[in-house]
Amino acid sequence: QVQLVESGGGLVQAGGSLRLSCAASGSIFSINSMGWYRQAPGKQRELVAALTRDGAINYADSVQGRFTISRDNAKNTVFLQMNSLKPEDTANYYCNTIPGKLPWGQGTQVTVSS
Repeated sequence: QVQLVESGGGLVQAGGSLRLSCAASGSIFSINSMGWYRQAPGKQRELVAALTRDGAINYADSVQGRFTISRDNAKNTVFLQMNSLKPEDTANYYCNTIPGKLPWGQGTQVTVSS
């Protein structure tokens, strides 16, 4: 089964940037819509960025204009460039298909200090 491995998280000050990566063990991006999700402590997991197999992109209102999703089909990797980070962006970030039908990876923790 396809496995997802997220990386690139860390501790950053408000206003800073991070670039997250999600590597898949199989060629899934060309046939699936992919998304970045996040889950903060005590909150439900939410979809923050979506990239369809046809290239359409959508963002949650909370990250619109600050986050950019992209993918490299040849490398089976999807990225999330996060700029102008805010403390409320603090969460564990995951990638998965839309809807999330693959086993969830460990995620990568993003912590934004004020």
